[in-house]
Amino acid sequence: MLFNSIEFFLFLPLVFIFYWFIFNKNLKAQNILILTSSYFFYAWWDYRFLGLIFLSTLVDYFIGINIPKQNTVKRQKFLLLCSLVFNLGVLGLFKYYNFFIDSFFDLVSSVGYVPNNYYSLNIILPVGISFYTFQTMSYSIDIYKQKLSPTKDFISFASFVSFFPQLVAGPIERANNLLPQILSKRKFKYSNGIIGLRLILIGLFKKIVIADSLSPLVENIFNNYQDLGGGTLWLGAFYFAFQIYCDFSGYSDIAIGTAKLLGIQLMTNFNFPYLSRNVSEFWRRWHISLSSWFRDYLYIPLGGSKQGVFKSIRNILIVFIISGLWHGANWTFVFWGIFHAFLFIPSFLNNKNNHQKTKINTPSNTSIFNIVLIIKTFILVTIGWVFFRSDNLISAFEYLWKMIFEFDINFVHRSGILFCLLLILVEIVYHNINIKYSNYFKWGLYYMLLFMIISKFNSGSSFIYFNF
Repeated sequence: MLFNSIEFFLFLPLVFIFYWFIFNKNLKAQNILILTSSYFFYAWWDYRFLGLIFLSTLVDYFIGINIPKQNTVKRQKFLLLCSLVFNLGVLGLFKYYNFFIDSFFDLVSSVGYVPNNYYSLNIILPVGISFYTFQTMSYSIDIYKQKLSPTKDFISFASFVSFFPQLVAGPIERANNLLPQILSKRKFKYSNGIIGLRLILIGLFKKIVIADSLSPLVENIFNNYQDLGGGTLWLGAFYFAFQIYCDFSGYSDIAIGTAKLLGIQLMTNFNFPYLSRNVSEFWRRWHISLSSWFRDYLYIPLGGSKQGVFKSIRNILIVFIISGLWHGANWTFVFWGIFHAFLFIPSFLNNKNNHQKTKINTPSNTSIFNIVLIIKTFILVTIGWVFFRSDNLISAFEYLWKMIFEFDINFVHRSGILFCLLLILVEIVYHNINIKYSNYFKWGLYYMLLFMIISKFNSGSSFIYFNF
């Protein structure tokens, strides 16, 4: 079920009414409602993959319970390995099997061996599989590291795994944040309800008004890049930068807002990433739940930055390559990850040499210098988005070549600039709304956003990150 659909606008109020007005005095009943609602929400897309979520839930539930019961570290490691093998195996089969098979036979074909046939599978990628497998894996890892105690309440654990607001596109929640909230009695707060509705409103605005309006412009430019000038290709890349931000952060806003309506706080997933002064800061602001997951469960276990510069750079490369693969089974994503790794390494080395980590909110010496760094970082990130958006590496490099070496000022699709400027204006006003503006202005803004959402509404427009 899509957040931007008529079905969801009927589904959410019904869940809200049952949750707070019928089952509000019974925590068990509330959690059963969360679980059944979440499974219904997912089944609306494809009921056949409910069994996969249930199996993933079952495996990590029993592994989590049994890890502390083992009297040797070796047995605990074995159970953790079972969790990792199962989750990564499922993810690998559904998401990467054909990619690696095709890549292998492309490689052997390039050296002269032409295979008669090979086996590829016609597999549908289950929506959200990259998100909930990471969520369940982190639960088992945290129990193994004694950072978390396992729960014996299967309903609550299953609700944690399948919690519908963030089930299919995050944020990727940690059990130590979400699970205690599900296990504890919740009380409705009017202030949380208001914040939740505001987040849903701004999320729908980002998705429906901005992202969906930019989508056909981006598609037209990327599909016809060979016939367009460099200036137009720059616009296409900038449009995609805003499209993917509004599409994904819009989803996260709706997810966090919906959870707030149910008395649950999800982690922040975006923090004005395009105001970053370097790529290191960008990754502390963009898809925070994923970047922090890779930091805690991959980068630090590999040794982090405590084993010398060479091994630190190696670890950074590994993390970004795997992060690229996480986003999709295509060499464009791998190259996108490598590109960001090489942008990240200078920031890492600079911070290491200065023995300090740049704080997100630390101002630079001059505002002009700060603005220059922000523009530079945005341009570099936008160049990276070309790899992310392109169908293959050849198209990506051809696109970039024309962008840089065949530049002109014969822009087309200028209307997209207005949507980007509209987003910037609304974000500035919206995120300062509690500080500067009267109630009349606030409600005027809300009604304006609602009017634009209704006027641009197109039920069934999918979110980009559903593909990952």
